[in-house]
Amino acid sequence: MAAQAVPERVERIVIENCSIATVDADDTEYASGHVVVAGNRIESVGAGRAPEGLENVVRRIDGTGHLVTPGLINTHHHFYQWITRGLATDHNLFDWLVALYPTWARIDEPMVRAAARGSLAMMARGGVTTAMDHHYVYPRGSGDLTGAIVGAARETGVRFTLARGSMDRSEKDGGLPPDFAVETLEGALAGTEAAIDAHHDASFDAMTQIAVAPCSPFSVSTELMRQAAELARRRGVRLHTHGSETVEEEKFCHELFGMGPTDYFESTGWLGDDVWMAHCVHMNDSDIAAFARTGTGVAHCPSSNARLAAGIARVPDMLAAGVPVGLGVDGTASNESGELHTELRNALLVNRLGPHRERALNARQALRLGTYGGAQVLGRAEQIGSLEPGKLADLVLWKLDTLAHASIADPVTALVLGAAAPVTLSLVNGKPVVEGNRLITVDEDALARATRDEARRLAQIAAGA
Repeated sequence: MAAQAVPERVERIVIENCSIATVDADDTEYASGHVVVAGNRIESVGAGRAPEGLENVVRRIDGTGHLVTPGLINTHHHFYQWITRGLATDHNLFDWLVALYPTWARIDEPMVRAAARGSLAMMARGGVTTAMDHHYVYPRGSGDLTGAIVGAARETGVRFTLARGSMDRSEKDGGLPPDFAVETLEGALAGTEAAIDAHHDASFDAMTQIAVAPCSPFSVSTELMRQAAELARRRGVRLHTHGSETVEEEKFCHELFGMGPTDYFESTGWLGDDVWMAHCVHMNDSDIAAFARTGTGVAHCPSSNARLAAGIARVPDMLAAGVPVGLGVDGTASNESGELHTELRNALLVNRLGPHRERALNARQALRLGTYGGAQVLGRAEQIGSLEPGKLADLVLWKLDTLAHASIADPVTALVLGAAAPVTLSLVNGKPVVEGNRLITVDEDALARATRDEARRLAQIAAGA
């Protein structure tokens, strides 16, 4: 990407003497190099010391013992689940949903705000600079849930995509959620368009974007799927949903629609380069070819897939076919750690249990999934996901000279396969969010108390229902 003109008086941050993994198209790396940030853009990246004579340098960081990478990008999550962690720990997906929907259907605005802040803080302190939330539970009378989530992201300081979800197929229609937890078709579409009107920013350096995101084939009517796709394309935003997560979902689609999930999605307008789907575990060769042909992206969630015994997604085959693939934490009721480093590691390890064995993924491919791959599926690869002049200054300085990593010579291997590395500095849009492995935008201790209190309140309400 060509460097863009920088205003004369822009403030600069200089990081030097660090290893750098740019994750650009050539996977360029520097054993000892520099990154210069000017305002909210990356001005230069290269070997050795930063250029001499830079003006308005407000901060100069010695990165000895560190690795700089693009910020991690999370492509699938459900923030509200932060306050229902540790429940239904031995269930498959459908049984887990049936067990938890009655509790989730009683969330309200204060609960969602606390859960969103907890989810965002956990990711941000672990190197996530762009987050997303697929929120699809809108109980009647629960308040402004969309505003609460977007506000929490703004407070935390991360770049954010809200996938405004919806459900209109309840138990009485053969779906899984309780009747009082779903919206009408008209209400879901109106709420989604209102979220776009209020919060979507299409600019290059946007901090908040909205996607259209009906929940899944087993909780959404076919008409909502079709009209949601039409709405997204009319408004120029992206589309997101769950797809091909379990064998039970495959069976459900064949029984209800007479076809598998991928064919069903294609019949409703849900394949395309403006679409990404979570999980995609049970994909045959034809499904993968359809995703590759249409440019449909995938959010790979290895920890959640294992937690719910869904299976191993065919990520190496997807990548070989040209399918865009990023990483997702998924909701913290099916991935209690709630941070993305685990997904870097598990994407590599879990896929090596599949048919490709040791050739499935390597450490650099895992890092690419968590950075540039995520930018691709969110439609932001021109702006974020790699360290290149002109791109937005979303980056992480990982400390790799402690006992946990000191004997691993290769820094990318240390980051991906080693223990979670401390974050010395995380920049989002050129602004610090984490310093010295501690969030500077959020009081972590107060947030822990608040999320614990809201979790207890929800449990009490659910128990008394």
